[in-house]
Amino acid sequence: MQAELLVVREAARVLDDAGLTASILVRDLATGRELAHRADAPYPLASIVKLPLALAVLRAAETGDLDLAEPVRLDPGRRTPGPTGTCRFEYAAEIAIGDLLSLAMCVSDDTAADALFDRCSPDAVTAVLREVGVEGITVRHRIRDLHETLASRLSEDERPQALALAIAASTAGGGHLIPQLDVTGANAGTARALVDLLERIWGDPALAREREPLRRLLSGNLVRQRLAPDLESDDAEWFSKTGTFLHLRHEVGVIEHRDGGVFAIAVLSESSVPAQRQPAAEQALGAAASLLHDRVRAAAT
Repeated sequence: MQAELLVVREAARVLDDAGLTASILVRDLATGRELAHRADAPYPLASIVKLPLALAVLRAAETGDLDLAEPVRLDPGRRTPGPTGTCRFEYAAEIAIGDLLSLAMCVSDDTAADALFDRCSPDAVTAVLREVGVEGITVRHRIRDLHETLASRLSEDERPQALALAIAASTAGGGHLIPQLDVTGANAGTARALVDLLERIWGDPALAREREPLRRLLSGNLVRQRLAPDLESDDAEWFSKTGTFLHLRHEVGVIEHRDGGVFAIAVLSESSVPAQRQPAAEQALGAAASLLHDRVRAAAT
């Protein structure tokens, strides 16, 4: 127990040195053994919300309420702002629901995610979470709502002010001047609830039909600068989804080791540094998660 406390303290020091407040939970999916730092603190989810959205879309497809092959017309005049995928399209396009799902999960395409929310509402996504027994995640709005905040409307030159506002307007209890960053009004969840969701995706018989499609989507994530460098190798595959918005930097996923070990990991964080590019923060999140993962994995051997 003393050794575990020392590991958690070291992880907290690594995060603090990088200007981060974070929640981390690592759980051995075979034994339930876990190690955590502030795992029950709620955070706005940013693009992590696309994971429960994907689950809800796949369940709707299984029940016949959605057809993954159905084409959806995307009008560039209604696209959600964002740096990837269809957010950058200049012309109208038709894309199947199943392909929108791939774009939303693998390149974190916000326009694709909102097209899915148009067919599977935030309330419907939350209802699916409750059906599978996950209580600590609530989905309340589409991705485009994040871009309607005052902070997000500022120009690129004004982005440092947006980051400073996001940092300064937070409260210790998760409140925020910007409604979409207030955990009582935002898409919000805890590291523990996200690990619970991953555990159900990986092992709940009731999600057997959704499991393999979700594993494929998570394995196809192309945003890999955060936790992947410290976790994956030729002997370990990392299935993940990231979330980034203003001062928020998150990642959740499952690592499968060739020796049979399987661990769910959730890292949710906010930075106190008003800068868009923070390689030290990305490295700190990976290092802190790796410290807890290595300790939990060592206990299993």
